[in-house]
Amino acid sequence: MKKNYNYKPGKPIPLGCYASNNGIQFALFSKNATLVHLHLFKSEENGIPEHTFTLSPEENKTGDVWHIWIEGLEHGQLYGYSIEGEYDPKNGHRFNANILLNDPYAKALTTNNSGWLNRYDFGYDASSNKKDMSLNPRKNFSSAVKSVICTKNSFDWENTKTLNTPLQDYIIYEAHVKGLTAHPSAQSKKPGTFLGVIEKIPYLKELGITALELLPIQEFNKHESTMVNPVRDERLVNYWGYSTINFFSPSGCYAFSKTSGKQVEEFKEMVKELHKANIEVILDVVFNHTAEGNELGPTLSFRGIDNTVYYMLEKDKRYYKNYSGCGNTFNCNHPVVRDFILDCLRYWVIEMHVDAFRFDLASILGRDQEGNIMKNPPLIERIAEDPILRSAKIIAEAWDAGGAYQVGAFPGTRWAEWNGRYRDDVKKFWKGEHGMVGTLATRITGSSDLYGDDGRSPLHSINFVTCHDGFTLRDHVSYERKHNLENGENCHDGSNDNCSFNCGVEGETKNKEILNLRMKMTKNFLATLFLSQGIPMMLGGDEFGRTQKGNNNAYCQDNEISWFDWSLLE
Repeated sequence: MKKNYNYKPGKPIPLGCYASNNGIQFALFSKNATLVHLHLFKSEENGIPEHTFTLSPEENKTGDVWHIWIEGLEHGQLYGYSIEGEYDPKNGHRFNANILLNDPYAKALTTNNSGWLNRYDFGYDASSNKKDMSLNPRKNFSSAVKSVICTKNSFDWENTKTLNTPLQDYIIYEAHVKGLTAHPSAQSKKPGTFLGVIEKIPYLKELGITALELLPIQEFNKHESTMVNPVRDERLVNYWGYSTINFFSPSGCYAFSKTSGKQVEEFKEMVKELHKANIEVILDVVFNHTAEGNELGPTLSFRGIDNTVYYMLEKDKRYYKNYSGCGNTFNCNHPVVRDFILDCLRYWVIEMHVDAFRFDLASILGRDQEGNIMKNPPLIERIAEDPILRSAKIIAEAWDAGGAYQVGAFPGTRWAEWNGRYRDDVKKFWKGEHGMVGTLATRITGSSDLYGDDGRSPLHSINFVTCHDGFTLRDHVSYERKHNLENGENCHDGSNDNCSFNCGVEGETKNKEILNLRMKMTKNFLATLFLSQGIPMMLGGDEFGRTQKGNNNAYCQDNEISWFDWSLLE
């Protein structure tokens, strides 16, 4: 028997869902929708909603925002939207009311990690010869991931807060949440989780780390790859997490509890304990693209809510501009999308106590709606000048896959930058390339050629030799070519320009002379990094020789290739 709910039209702001007067207020932006349905579900597997509310354009819409207030809903309730409108890809519209959509402002998604996508999660009929020009006639409600109402605000922060560590005291350690503790050698009680990270805090303190930079932890599509590891004969996954589905939700795959919504609490617990140890938390955020891919990608949220607003489209609006190299480009400088990004960053600072953000392919944040690089990008300025975000550190990866390279020239004087030129020049010097002494001196003394001409200081330079993308430091002195066979792309993926030096033998060896040289080279790199002016960032595990066996693009390796083997520390 269906439950009867009292409901009212509700209010258009704020967007998302939140507790209000013994009920829940919902608000969703969609400019081009003709009708919006809000569905409530009893469980993740339910394909039939326990209740559906159809939002009337006359009563439940203000401007371009659809809204409703429902009495009696509680924390943990599952919900999703389906939206009616034109399915007209040539004009950019991909509405399909058969597809259940995530709320872009949802604070958690259900923790389905068995393999998110099947043929019915696409807005088009994947079996049709017309591909994305066809319409998927079948509902995907049973397989779709649901949004979770998270209204409890009773977490005990124990008076901890964002730390505001001065930049000059920053020592960054870049790591993957799962990779830190998934390997059996970690001897973790809660391996591969936010709570597992807590177990490694004493080690981070012993190293002297003051900031932990985490690869993307916002909910992502782990199972988007269809490729198979040709060596292990197992399906590859998105391990790094650069495929965001929901920007407000910490990923359930890093929660120890598999109860939907608990990932929020466990993330907060991790942040609290890191703050107790005076270690700041930096989130790697991916606002340049989403997991929905190109025209042949799935419909999970933004594409089905308002495709022409959330994405940059080509002149033939069937196709997506691809400055990210990942199939689509988020339309960051549309006013609605700018507000969305700012709302998201504020949430992570206010509610989740995050200290800093590293923006992946940040040059995309400075492109206009046609894809052109702007002189004074409004989003980049708003992030820098937002009063809520003023205490948060903001770090740009100052390039993108569309050809922009802005290291030393990223707009605004508050932004620090990943100094890719530091990385390249230090590698070239220690490899022995001619004419690098003067350049190395410039890098060691703070890259004044990049940051001295506009009043910035060496503190704007995030110095690094290695990061998640490329060889580990041990592999950098052990391999001269990539060994990416297990990625399933016949070694066509990953960079061919690594500036690496194998010290005489490719890969592992027992030759003591070569091993001693590799150790010496490793120390040279680390000494250079930590003696340079600027902010040092070390790839996690480089300090004890973590290896990926020559794989310089381990984005798809959720196994011993990527996990920290703590036996190497001994």
